[in-house]
Amino acid sequence: MVATDPQADMQAAQPSDIGLLAQLIRFALIGGFCALVDLGTYTLLTQVAGMATSPWVDVARAISFIVGTTTAFFLNRKFTFAGGRRDGKAQVGSFVLLYTVTFFVAVGVNQLMLEVLPPSAWQHTLCWAVSQATATVINFVMLKWVVFREPSTEEN
Repeated sequence: MVATDPQADMQAAQPSDIGLLAQLIRFALIGGFCALVDLGTYTLLTQVAGMATSPWVDVARAISFIVGTTTAFFLNRKFTFAGGRRDGKAQVGSFVLLYTVTFFVAVGVNQLMLEVLPPSAWQHTLCWAVSQATATVINFVMLKWVVFREPSTEEN
């Protein structure tokens, strides 16, 4: 019998042997690496490829976000949430939806913090940090319990 499902040859996901703390550490390390990938791509595009002026700087930022996010998807899928479900397009779609939502959450929280916090030399950095932390918490929770949800014992 020939399998027509492209995911059929993949081994069924098994619950991971790593605990929540290990997942948090891996998520943080991968997130830091992906932030460097994002920043590196952005810097390369703006400084080397000549995309430092409007509207190209926005295109460079969008490209760097996509590169960093794509890297995060594959690394987290492999190393952080390896025991998670494997349903191909639906998993990718839910990841894209999640990161689209958290992108707008991060922008919104950043804008809110700019309105709430008094002007200072550190205002933009603090606003970015609060917005990034908010998006990171949302991402971890949704990746662990929705996008890369581990199968329950009844599903195995």
